[in-house]
Amino acid sequence: MSERRRERYTHGHHESVLRAHSWRTVENSAAYLVPHLAPGLAVLDVGCGPGTITLDLAERVVPGRVVGMDAGSDVLVGARTLAHDRGLAHVEFVVGDAYALDFADDSFDIVHAHQVLQHVSDPVAVLQEMARVARPGGLVAARDVDYAAAVWYPASEGLDRWMQLYQAVHRVNGGEPDAGRRLRRWALAAGLDEVTSSASIWCFASAEDRDWWGGAWAVRSLESDFATSALESGLATRADLEHISAAWLDWAASDDGVLMMSHGEVLGRVPLRE
Repeated sequence: MSERRRERYTHGHHESVLRAHSWRTVENSAAYLVPHLAPGLAVLDVGCGPGTITLDLAERVVPGRVVGMDAGSDVLVGARTLAHDRGLAHVEFVVGDAYALDFADDSFDIVHAHQVLQHVSDPVAVLQEMARVARPGGLVAARDVDYAAAVWYPASEGLDRWMQLYQAVHRVNGGEPDAGRRLRRWALAAGLDEVTSSASIWCFASAEDRDWWGGAWAVRSLESDFATSALESGLATRADLEHISAAWLDWAASDDGVLMMSHGEVLGRVPLRE
């Protein structure tokens, strides 16, 4: 079986996953791109999920064309509803394949992907495809978490086990959980020019944030595609998953609890065509 054929999206679209993904905005997940947004630009958001970042981008480039693309058709139903509710008629959501984008060459000024490259087995090929549909001199932008750089307090044997298991499951599914540190290398290998790198952190520390994030992962550890993959691959037992779920709830209940998740970011210009 080829590397691409064995790819499997580790999180899936369980309600607990979409709850977390719908929290994402340009401000908390794509601030590095804001200085490059302007009215009238055409933007493609690859792997857009529930579309919250896509719609934030759209509000900043009105009246420019904005397209959100995802491999999952179900998740786009909610994205279209949200676009309608926010009155953003210039946004389109389509099903697609990041390896074979259904757009002509030179179609967009900016092509963006958030938390996508970590889930593909050939991120360089995806970046090259993103560059193909971007105009010469246009921007390709990507941001991905680096799981190995995540830190939490207080110490937790259960969360240590979660990290070990998550790393293993993610790689069994064909991805790279520590993508953040690799973005610059992938962008250079894809042939992008003027590559710049940055980093940012999600920090969950307030009681509200801990309850939301820890509660979501307590469910994800038992019911999402992550749990299914862990069981089917033989990497964990149901008891393991229950232990991890309980550890997330314990962390959420800790007044001194904090979780910091580091992300890499990369911007690259599309070379002029010969």
